Amino acid sequence: MTTPSRIPPALPVAGGGLTDFTEGWLANRRLSAHTRAAYRRDVQQWLGWCAGRGLEPLRASFLHVNAYARELEATVDARSGRPLAPASVARKLSALSSWYAFLLRLEAVTANPVGGADRPRVARDVSATVGLSAAEVDAMLAAADRLDGPTAARDRVVLALLADLGLRVGEVVALDLDDLGAERGHRTVRFTGKGGKPRRRALTPAVLRHLEGYLEVRGDAPGPLFATATGGRVDRHAVFRLVRRLARDAGVPAWERLSPHSLRHAFATAARDEGVPLEDVQDAMGHADPRTTRRYDRDRHNLDRDPSYTLAAARSRRTKP
Repeated sequence: MTTPSRIPPALPVAGGGLTDFTEGWLANRRLSAHTRAAYRRDVQQWLGWCAGRGLEPLRASFLHVNAYARELEATVDARSGRPLAPASVARKLSALSSWYAFLLRLEAVTANPVGGADRPRVARDVSATVGLSAAEVDAMLAAADRLDGPTAARDRVVLALLADLGLRVGEVVALDLDDLGAERGHRTVRFTGKGGKPRRRALTPAVLRHLEGYLEVRGDAPGPLFATATGGRVDRHAVFRLVRRLARDAGVPAWERLSPHSLRHAFATAARDEGVPLEDVQDAMGHADPRTTRRYDRDRHNLDRDPSYTLAAARSRRTKP
């Protein structure tokens, strides 16, 4: 195996020269555009950290990664004003681990330095996303119905897709007009899910009602389904602002801390509360692991849903004279 002192000359060594290599790594991963952009930022942040310390990234050890991780944990998130969540730090290190694993396969490094690093512990059963009750989601949808102005029709569809289908914000903003379709009597939307997986979902009557009104305004020109006044694609930041504005208008107490992902959590919780089987919610949300779906079900510890009640009721029906 090649040692760090004998790195193949075709591979760039300087931190700034690894950009092309990083793009090659990303191209070899099945990732959504949003995840690819996030991973790119994560690697660039690491390379910047290394450059600031005169450290060659291909010769970094787990001690350097540990120092980097501790600095990340002390970093204050500009949006929340709080230190980065352990899950955010863990995600950044996970991206670096994948990057180094790719380097290892190319024999550009002798070991993955992230593998021996001290990563933050993240509880798989807990999510830090601020949740919403079903009543709060209803109030936000009602606030969207009261919108007026040139973007009102568009914004109503965006919120309905987040609330009724539980889509990720990246999936919503990446939609094009030709992603809309029909299948076996259902109106559908096709999109690329996490991991680059092609997916499709059925549209609810409420989404369809708002969508038809929006398409009358938008027209049938090909391109982004949700466009700005200048024709560009609506971005994630605009959807963040929309969600918080509607939550504020709806009187949601935690509106300043909400995100589009809060509606995705609410979708899972409401579906499970209405008796939708876990595996159906898992499929709808595109989760490979059911434990991920359970994290989104914030009401899963509600004693009203204790299965002992269901079993007791069934026994009572069987033994009733």
